Amino acid sequence: MFDKRNLKQALRLYAVTDNAWLGERTLAQCVEEALAGGATFVQLRDKHAAPDALAAEAAELLALCRDAGVPFVVNDEVECALAVGADGVHVGQDDTACERARALLGPDAIVGVSAQTVEQARAAEAAGADYLGVGGVRGTATKPEAGVLTPEEFRAIAAAVDIPVVAIGGVNAETIPLLADLDVDGAAVVSAIFAADDIEGATRELSRIIDETL
Repeated sequence: MFDKRNLKQALRLYAVTDNAWLGERTLAQCVEEALAGGATFVQLRDKHAAPDALAAEAAELLALCRDAGVPFVVNDEVECALAVGADGVHVGQDDTACERARALLGPDAIVGVSAQTVEQARAAEAAGADYLGVGGVRGTATKPEAGVLTPEEFRAIAAAVDIPVVAIGGVNAETIPLLADLDVDGAAVVSAIFAADDIEGATRELSRIIDETL
C-alpha cells in the first residue's frame, strides 16, 4: 500500500485513463508510456467495462504502477479496488459515498473525492477524503457535464480544507500555467496524455510545465 505521507507530491501529475483514445494501442501500453514520461499517480476510469474486464485492467495497471512506485486508484468501483489490492479509489458526488469507501477500504487506503463547491470539499474532508479533484479549469469533451470554476472558486476550496487539491477538467499544456494562481497541488490529465500520439513525450512535457508552474 502506498505511503500516504508522500501523497501530496505524488498528486503533481495525475493521469486519468480513457479508453476512447487508445486506438490500436492497449491500455497497459499507454499507461506504461505515461509512467515512463513521469506520471506520478494513475487512476483507472472505465465506466463501460464489465466487472471481470475492469478487474483484469486494474490488476494489469496496478502491476505497472507498483513497478514504477506510483499510486494507483480505481474510479468509483470499491469492490474492484479491494479485489486487486489497489491503493484506493476516486469517487464523484454521484458515485459511492466517501464514508462507505473509507469504511470498506480502511484507513490506509487513498480515497479521493470530486468537489466543485466549498461545501462539498468540507464534507469530503470530514468524511475521510485524502485529496480533492476540483474543476474544471476549462470545458472538456471528456466530462461535458462538469462545470468550469473561477479562480476565486478554486482558491476558496483550497483554503477551506487541509488536504491536497488537484485541478481536473481541461488541463493540458496550454492551461497548466493557469494553475499557478489557483492554490492547487497537482494537475489531473486525461486526453492531453492518452490522446497523444507520443504519450511518453507528451507526459514528459506536461511534467516539465508542472514543475515550472506549481
